[in-house]
Amino acid sequence: MTKSPFPLPEEFNAASYFVDRHIAEERGDKVAIECEERRVTYRQLFESVNRVGNALKSLDVRPEERVFLLLLDTPEFAASFFGAIKIGAVPVPVNTLLKPADYEFLLNNSRARVAIVTDSLLPLLQAIPVEKLAYVEKMIVVGREERPGTLSFDSWTRDRSASLEAAHTSKDDAAFWLYSSGSTGRAKACVHLQHDMVVCAERYAKAVLKVTEDDRLFSVAKLFFAYGLGNGLYFSLAVGATSILLAGPPRPQSIFDVVERFRPTLFFSVPSNYAKLLPHPKNEGRNPDFSSVRHAISAGECLPAAIFHRFKERFGVEILDAIGSTEALHMFIANGPGAVKPGSSGKLIPGFDARIDDENQQPVVPGEMGDLIIKTDAACAGYWNQHEKTKDTISGHWMRTGDRYYQDADGYFWYAGRSDDMLKVSGTWVSPVEIENQLLEHPEVQEAAVVGRKDEDGLVKTVACVVLRDGKPGNPDVAKELQRFVLERLPVFKRPHHIEFFLELPKTATGKLQRYKLR
Repeated sequence: MTKSPFPLPEEFNAASYFVDRHIAEERGDKVAIECEERRVTYRQLFESVNRVGNALKSLDVRPEERVFLLLLDTPEFAASFFGAIKIGAVPVPVNTLLKPADYEFLLNNSRARVAIVTDSLLPLLQAIPVEKLAYVEKMIVVGREERPGTLSFDSWTRDRSASLEAAHTSKDDAAFWLYSSGSTGRAKACVHLQHDMVVCAERYAKAVLKVTEDDRLFSVAKLFFAYGLGNGLYFSLAVGATSILLAGPPRPQSIFDVVERFRPTLFFSVPSNYAKLLPHPKNEGRNPDFSSVRHAISAGECLPAAIFHRFKERFGVEILDAIGSTEALHMFIANGPGAVKPGSSGKLIPGFDARIDDENQQPVVPGEMGDLIIKTDAACAGYWNQHEKTKDTISGHWMRTGDRYYQDADGYFWYAGRSDDMLKVSGTWVSPVEIENQLLEHPEVQEAAVVGRKDEDGLVKTVACVVLRDGKPGNPDVAKELQRFVLERLPVFKRPHHIEFFLELPKTATGKLQRYKLR
């Protein structure tokens, strides 16, 4: 059942819950956010949120009006995000790694009049011809003095009142939007409600990870990403813990530096980043010190068992793989501490429901593959201005994930690829992930992606796209070796027909593999 054991009042504002209550609970002097040299206490965060809220009201930002956030992971993100929510407006954090044409679409699609942007990202918006932006009127810039056509964030907020009454919003009012990655087309805005973050914090952060106010959370996944927003911001605020933010790109050395300097207790990343950390050389003959980390967590795509084992062997930390989505806001299936099945996504998180359906929308028997359908109180209300796509995804209380799964006898869920990534080879369904996982077991393979391509007869054949370790080039002998390696472990019809070698695989800005480019 999905009925909440923590009923919220009808009148509810997420900023009051995640920020304001820490003052009443006498946590004002505790550090809420650490970011490089900056340390922001809960009282300072509370005041910053209020100043941003008052500054937005000075620009006549109204309840339900969108506020565009193109911000790096800094304390200004937290202040802007919750400042907008507190006045009943709707912050729209967006990917910081896109192109001007993407931002033109997002600004117009969101209809935001006000955009808050980090100074280093401002040129991406300024590259858009003004006549192509139908709605935006004010750009607030974090990190520089005022320039023509913009306002400085510091001067805009500095003299605003540090007191602000929260808007009288409903727990079912829109709170924020998050855009899906759009890896197969235009990004879609998921409309999330005031109560959604509470559901994820209660169901996963508190119940599964056992997060407490003594924890220190560091997320490699950025705050604009649904996964990173929980890991890096509202999970810690839910319990009075500390968030550790990295504004710059998540390069391996930067990540190791943050872990050793700030000593996080919970470390969140994605499989592709875990893979990049593994070959990074030792520093003066020693491994980076992960001794402070009690749990490492992975999501965004399936974590291969080989990476789990390699990471545990090198750093002594188990990775808890899980699955969530932008539509669901955070996790709904997860491996729990001390109960990991490497290669699986874990078990259903208590409080959520799931089923696996066949092509006729009938539940499959355990062990059979089908489409994963979930029920969660954190599901978005729908896609903004995408009525047909909303109906395709959400049906009553249930939501289609677009993932194919099977469930074993112990209740663990095993990822079998995206619904549109499954391959029918010689009349049999083949999971690309299964072949990829075997290739990743080979000591020379760093990354692998399997796609289907039609041959001269129009029949689908499997092609394995491989990145070798240490930048080694591939050749026909290596290709034959990899085919033999897979054939020893999988049925013959699952052996890749062709092996192609790449220096890197195409990914979205959030690190997800773009299979359609490989096809």
